[in-house]
Parts: sequence; C-alpha cells; structure tokens
Amino acid sequence: MAILNNIDGNQTQASPEFPSGPVPLDSNFYIERPPMEQLIYQEISKPGSVIRIKAPKQMGKSSLLLRLLHQAEQLNYRTAYIDFLQADNEIFNCLDKFLRWFCANVSRQLQLAPMLDDYWDEDIGSKVSCTIYFQGYLLEQINTPLVLALNEVNRMFEHPNIAEEFLSLLRSWYEEAKQQEIWQKLRVVLVHSTEVYINFNINQSPFNVGLPIKLAEFNLEQVICLAGRHGLDWTDGNDAKKLMAMVGGHPYLVRLALYHLVKSPQNLDTLLEKAPNINGIYSSHLRENLVLLQKYPELATALERVITAEENAKIEPILADKLESMGMVKLEGYSITLACDLYRQFFAAQNFGTNDLQKQIEQLQKQIQKLQQVSHTDELTQVANRSYFEIYLEQMWQKLAFENNPVSLILCEIDFFKVYNDRQGQEAADNCLRQVAWAIRNCTSSKDNLVARYNWAEFAVILPEIEDNSAFKIAEKIRSKVKQLAIRYNLPQMGGFPSSVITVSLGVASTIPHR
Repeated sequence: MAILNNIDGNQTQASPEFPSGPVPLDSNFYIERPPMEQLIYQEISKPGSVIRIKAPKQMGKSSLLLRLLHQAEQLNYRTAYIDFLQADNEIFNCLDKFLRWFCANVSRQLQLAPMLDDYWDEDIGSKVSCTIYFQGYLLEQINTPLVLALNEVNRMFEHPNIAEEFLSLLRSWYEEAKQQEIWQKLRVVLVHSTEVYINFNINQSPFNVGLPIKLAEFNLEQVICLAGRHGLDWTDGNDAKKLMAMVGGHPYLVRLALYHLVKSPQNLDTLLEKAPNINGIYSSHLRENLVLLQKYPELATALERVITAEENAKIEPILADKLESMGMVKLEGYSITLACDLYRQFFAAQNFGTNDLQKQIEQLQKQIQKLQQVSHTDELTQVANRSYFEIYLEQMWQKLAFENNPVSLILCEIDFFKVYNDRQGQEAADNCLRQVAWAIRNCTSSKDNLVARYNWAEFAVILPEIEDNSAFKIAEKIRSKVKQLAIRYNLPQMGGFPSSVITVSLGVASTIPHR
C-alpha cells in the first residue's frame, strides 16, 4: 500500500493501480504537466474555440481528455464524445453516410431524437445538410456551450477524401463562430496521434487554428513525484534516472515499472535487466508493437534504419509519422531518433526478414519507374487509365500476397451505351462518362482504392484489403449512385430499355492473392 501526501500535507493511502486506459478522475496517480491542463481549461471557455491534442499512443491523451470533459461538465456545458475507432469501416466509404453517422451519434449523446431526414437534402449536399442540422437543430436545442470531443482523428487520415471534406467542414464552423453567435456555443477538441499527412489545403482545415497541445514525456521531477505516490523514496533522483535511461519519460512505461516495483519483490536493477526480454514486464507492450511491425514490413524496415543509423536516419515522412504515432521514435524538426533504449535493445534483436523485403522494395522501385513512363489518368473522366490499372493491380497483388490480405475487383459497364452514344451524340456521351466516373469515385474513398476506365464504357475498381461482402455492398452503392444521377435516355421510341435513365451492370470478384 502506497503512502500518499495530499496538497494540504495530510497523508492518505492508495493501492497502486495497474496502468490500463485513462487514469480515473479520482486517481492519485495522475501527474499534471503544467501549464498544459490550465491552458486547455482556459481555452474551452472561449466561444467557438478549437483545441488540438497530439501525442503517440499511451502518452496520456485519453486521461487529459477525460479531465477536459469533466471540467466542461463542471461549467454546466454539454459534452459529446466521438471515437472514430468505434466507426465501422463502411462508414468511411461515403461522405453522406459518414456525416449522417456523425450527426446521429452527437444527437443521441445530447439525448435528442435524431431528426436527420427533416434536415437532409440531396440537392444541397451532405456538408450543407450537416451544417444546417447542427445550426438549426442541435445547437438550437441546447442553452449552454457544447464541447465536441473527437478522439482518434488519425483514423480518418486513412480515408483522405472523407478527411478532407470533414476537416474543411469543421474549419467552416470555426469561421462561422466569428460571425454567428449560435456557432460560438460549439467548442471542438481534436485528439490524434499522428501528423496530418494527407494532401490538402491546411487553410481549409482546423489544423492551423486554435490551441495546439503536444503531450510531452514526464521529466525527472515528475517521475520522482509519481514514484513517491507509489510509496517509493526516489528523492535523490538516482533510481529515477536509471529507469528513464531505459524507458525515457513515457508515462505508461514509467507507471508500469513503478507498479511492478511495488507489487513484486524484485528490485529496480533486476527489473531493468529483464525489461527488454520478451518475458519481461513490458512483454505485452513489445509484442503488440512487434505484431504491427511484422504486419507492415515497410515500418519494420524504417525502424531498422533508425536503430542502425549512426546519425539521423532518412525515412519517408509518412513512415516517420506512423512510427511516432506508435511511440517508437521521436521527431524534432528534421531529426528522428529512437524513443528509448528499451526499443533499441528489443527490436535490434528481431529478424524482420529485411533481405527479402529489400528485394521486394527494389522490385517495387522498378515498377514505380515503369509507372512514371506512362500517363496515369484518363483525360476524359480524370480517373486512372487502363495502363495504370494494370500496373497498380500487379503492384498491389504482390504487396497483398506478401501480407496475406484479400483484394476485391469490381468491373462496371454502362448499359446500352453504344445506342446512347449513337442517338445522343459524342458530347452527351462524354458528359455521361464523366458523371458515371464521378459517381463511382464518390463511392470508393479509401486512399488505396483505385477507380480506372477499363474500356470505352467500362470502369474497374481495385479494392485492397476488402473482402467479398464489403465489395458487394460497394458495388450496390455504385449501381444506386449512378441511377440517382438520372441521366435520361430521352428515346421514347426505344421501349426495350430496362430503365428510363442510364444504369450500370457490375461484377464482383474477391480473393487472397498468391505470389
């Protein structure tokens, strides 16, 4: 049992808590990192404010957000918490579906009946409908400010089209708060673990406005303080320095070590000696990261470069951001270093099969060179052309075969298009192809999906890491979306058509590639 000193000098007793999830509000084991808490408490009281909290996983983002929401409730604000990790993958396939999911979640957390159909209008678009829903319904129904906390925003970066549209929408609400009083009720908190690596205009997103908070590791004084709350006298700093030499000031790794020191008979030297082993106290943490690195060989290769580099390693910015989001490395300007010696000792002993991987990388580089020799885009429809489709399919096939992940393919043909072209003329046919291409692309938003013009009136969609059921749903969505375009044949004398508007027929195939 740890002996703890309160601020007023009185002593209380608390049993050490195993570090898992957010630190509870009433826990004595939460360590403040001034002036961070005070800054966000002040910012949340400002009308129309935006707060951006960024840190690798297990650095305390959720614990800080928990306290921020508690502070908001103490001010009698309403709160809504959206965790994007809870969203089904299919939610990110279509902007309209995503925004309706978002609005419905906020409505229920505010204990308001979802009234989406009363405010949603296809003619004005999903983003305007969502804005009207918030302004005309949600914000009108509450009399106090609303703190909207969006956790794991980095999940959206895997779906660039959705991310770009949604983040620009949040930015527009921030700008509206400068002019309309009702939008001043809204205060947005964005929590994420990576830099924004999608390609879009930063001035049309919330990532260059508001208060940025980057969670730092514990410093020596904070580690000594946390040790004291576990009943350990580390005031001379020696033991704290030993622990930090192994794990740095990583809050989770520090807390886990202190928990085991109090709960088990082993001393600090023994604990640190076993720490980098697969059966040490960090076993689960290390195994979890090892599985991720084995699943994504490009990350393993990048990490090896950091481990073996005599000076700053040179790796792609996106890979560096992903490693930082895992807590594996630290990024300071152009400098990239390993996060702590624990990772150096453990991962240096792992065999990631880099020889085989290097051969694959060289093959991919050759494919990229080949890729650069051809035009990527179909001039008329602005989707990929047939040449790029074939190269991309081959490249993705090899990648997915290595990862043992599925791939699906959708082939889509415009029905009776030759007749339409002959009767309506080239200009109408070209416009029809452009609209159909837009509809297909709007139904496939993942950055890895590829829409290509396969033949004259045929399109193909490559769907990496998507199984047959999900691919079938995307195909059905495409069929429905094209029909909603309502492109009329205007050929009453041709009663044999199955529909009065342009339609498409689709086929779906799925498999797990083999080399």
